Amino acid sequence: MEDTMTVFTASKHCNVSSKTIINWVEAGHIKAYKTVGGHRRIKKADLEEFMEVQGIPIPDKRENGTGKKILVVDDDMIIVESIVQSLEEDEYDYEVISASDGFEAGLQVNHFKPDLLILDIMMPDIKGYEVCKKIKSTEETAHIKIIVLSAYLDDEKFQQMKDNGADMCLSKPLPLSQLKNEVARLLGLKE
Repeated sequence: MEDTMTVFTASKHCNVSSKTIINWVEAGHIKAYKTVGGHRRIKKADLEEFMEVQGIPIPDKRENGTGKKILVVDDDMIIVESIVQSLEEDEYDYEVISASDGFEAGLQVNHFKPDLLILDIMMPDIKGYEVCKKIKSTEETAHIKIIVLSAYLDDEKFQQMKDNGADMCLSKPLPLSQLKNEVARLLGLKE
């Protein structure tokens, strides 16, 4: 996904406002497509080609991003889309990808190597306790911070998740501002 940008990351790349990027897209100057959730995505190559033609300086790779990677695992695409968009537009410029089932999540943990995992533990093929335990007990993945989400957990179950390695448990529906704060805190980007 490194070559695909949100309007927000494109605006940072060009050093213009998000509205300017949207105007350029709507005027047909930059090619873009829309995700299932209706969010614009721009290919980095298309953006940089436009920047070259316009004489806009192209910044060096990732000079101001944190480079922190986040994997969102949930089978509800509406929730995934809102979490991903919220985190992508955050000031810390995270790289965010998602997985919609346990199998895909396992592959992404190994290939994408996230710094933080946001995990809905009420998915049909996921046993939340096992996922947390496995990640925290494997040397290569033990550093990954885990935020567990669930609409149906009580304090006892949350404690059980923490005992198995979850760094934080949040109830759904969750305020995105709270999630963003916890993500930044767990990644050591703010107190």
